[in-house]
Amino acid sequence: MSSDVRFTDFKSDKQPTWCPGCGDFGTMNGMMKALANTGNDPDNTFVVAGIGCSGKIGTYMHSYALHGVHGRALPVGTGVKMARPDIEVMVAGGDGDGYSIGAGHFVHAVRRNVDMTYCVMDNRIYGLTKGQASPTSRSDFETSTTPEGPKQPPVNPLALALASGASFIAQSFSSDAMRHAEIVQKAIEHDGFGFVNVFSPCVTFNDVDTYDYFRDSLVDLQEDEDHDPTDYEAAKEVILDADKEYQGVMYQDENSVPYHEQHGVTEDMSEIPDGAPEDAMDLVREFY
Repeated sequence: MSSDVRFTDFKSDKQPTWCPGCGDFGTMNGMMKALANTGNDPDNTFVVAGIGCSGKIGTYMHSYALHGVHGRALPVGTGVKMARPDIEVMVAGGDGDGYSIGAGHFVHAVRRNVDMTYCVMDNRIYGLTKGQASPTSRSDFETSTTPEGPKQPPVNPLALALASGASFIAQSFSSDAMRHAEIVQKAIEHDGFGFVNVFSPCVTFNDVDTYDYFRDSLVDLQEDEDHDPTDYEAAKEVILDADKEYQGVMYQDENSVPYHEQHGVTEDMSEIPDGAPEDAMDLVREFY
């Protein structure tokens, strides 16, 4: 941990290839500011990314990083945190990566309460594959593959997290730079699984959920509503409210105990002794 780190220290020398105006720029900048504000530095930070536009973020951030396979970023992040509970683990993904093929892993990472931060860039569209409906797309959202809309209700990732036993649930808007960074910082500081769904507009393939739409629609729970995130029933009411777009910390369990502490994982487990464990070959032979 260091107090001398600036958010620019987390910038790599690779230039982003996101579309000009992509919401992921703001999402990434907020993540870097939050990491610096919490005293982390690139040498003690591990970023795991999935597939999609969001998956490029590990290349654009200066830290340890792994670009995983589709929907499997959270299991990798869990493994990193179990092997090295002393480092800061941040997982990045998109609404397709996280709430479709990765939905099962999302549920179990949430319920285990692994001490890491999960930022999902929710643009309500599959952007990298050129504009198909995603799990969070509106039921009437027209695309080339759903010309009359998906005709299915969108997934509510906040409700899914709450039902899975989440200890920290928040939502932010990538264009609200200071507030977004503040919310991600709270997720990092939380003892347990910090989940932040980030409205990150796609300027190329989604002309409905735009920057202007979110600026006009967003209600800030802490600044506008005086919401108490420690009140479970109040959190549930907000999360299930389909008529408003909320920003802020919806729910936080102040008594949360992260997974590695529950199970006594406190030491570096990344160093593997030379040679196979005793009787390992006998176990292998049983399968041949």
